[in-house]
Amino acid sequence: MTRSTVNGGISFWYARDGFPVPREPLPGDTTADVCVVGGGYTGLWTAYYLKKAVPFLNITVLEAKFCGYGASGRNGGWLYNGIAGRDRYARLHGHDAAVRLQRAMNDTVAEVIRVAADEGIDADIHPGGVLEVARSPAQAARLREFHAAELAFGETDRTLHGARETAERVRVAGAVASTWTPHGARLHPARLVRGLADAVERLGVTLHESTPVTAIRPQHADTPYGTVRAPYVLRCTEGFTAGLKGLRRTWLPMNSSMIATEPLPPSLWETIGWDGRETLGDLAHAYVYAQRTADDRIALGGRGAPYRYGSRTDNDGRTRPATVEALREMLVRLFPTTAGVRIDHAWSGVLGVPRDWCATVTLDRSTGLGWAGGYVGSGVATANLAARTLRDLIQQDSGQGGATALTGLPWVNHKVRAWEPEPLRWLGVQAMYAAYRAADRHESLARTTETARAARLADRVSGRH
Repeated sequence: MTRSTVNGGISFWYARDGFPVPREPLPGDTTADVCVVGGGYTGLWTAYYLKKAVPFLNITVLEAKFCGYGASGRNGGWLYNGIAGRDRYARLHGHDAAVRLQRAMNDTVAEVIRVAADEGIDADIHPGGVLEVARSPAQAARLREFHAAELAFGETDRTLHGARETAERVRVAGAVASTWTPHGARLHPARLVRGLADAVERLGVTLHESTPVTAIRPQHADTPYGTVRAPYVLRCTEGFTAGLKGLRRTWLPMNSSMIATEPLPPSLWETIGWDGRETLGDLAHAYVYAQRTADDRIALGGRGAPYRYGSRTDNDGRTRPATVEALREMLVRLFPTTAGVRIDHAWSGVLGVPRDWCATVTLDRSTGLGWAGGYVGSGVATANLAARTLRDLIQQDSGQGGATALTGLPWVNHKVRAWEPEPLRWLGVQAMYAAYRAADRHESLARTTETARAARLADRVSGRH
């Protein structure tokens, strides 16, 4: 890590635009028709769609820091159609149900782009699709299996490429194959969440920032400043859910870290390509994700220190120097001509991981409590679909609407068991990612088409597959 690297400061995405002007905290006890806990993508999209559907609703959003403080303002800017748990939903509810879920996710990418345009949100959106590359024989075998599975779930517009066609898109060192889907776009995550918060406020939704919720119970959201009473209280806290009373083992706050380079000159981009500005990932077990930003940087992320003991979360996005160096080394492995490039910013954030790695949307009709999340890193688009689903569930429950295509999706009201208590939780996550890193090293050196046994074992133990 060079001396000029900014470490933390929430994320690189706030470095140029600065932080939003703070909104007032909750002034005291109040009431609402719907209380949304969490001012990230899930909470803001939920408030947006509810208010658009029923303009007279009194909706209050409570945010502990500021809207976009969490993963919504720190992620890799991947607006894409991936959804956590699809294969499990296919086993539980049948293939056709999972196909409906996948098609809804495909449509969600276009929905986010549409709303951003309608609301005048300039989030540097570029619909270049998603390119996922394989850099070893084992990765190539997994990529072909992945590609075939996507086709089987109805994604007929996905394409498979060999080494030459991959290099024509982006010249990733050692890439032997890739798969591309048009259902994806690169964006500036903090600009999206800021624009969405402004749009929600224009609609008449009340946003209170610097208002941490300490407990959620039927018809009540408790804060140090007072209690909001509402028939519906919706938990939209994703990776920060473990900080709420009684929910420490609900979703595990998984850490992901990122770096952003200095702007790269045209001469360097000539060696890389990437003219389509696709979001870019790989098929490694400890995978990376990247984008070419609007100002011609490379923003790249991956797992560093994946979990903090006791489900703790960071304060300002600061990440370990060893993690920054590991991400820089990965950048150079992918693009050797970036060896001398300066890293301008490094940061971290948490994402929510359920015990079975399945994203869910739930409304308990007996209590009015609802929640959505557990996106396992694919929340930029999934949060939008979850919010529209919560809207339909509330309208159905309140008698303002009936069942819809969204309320019938297989992730609705899915139940997940809790994570193990400490120290088992910490030991399990550390062992899982140690196994994945070992598997990646083995596959790279052995040049085998078989997925390493360590990764298969980690998948089974973790509940991912």
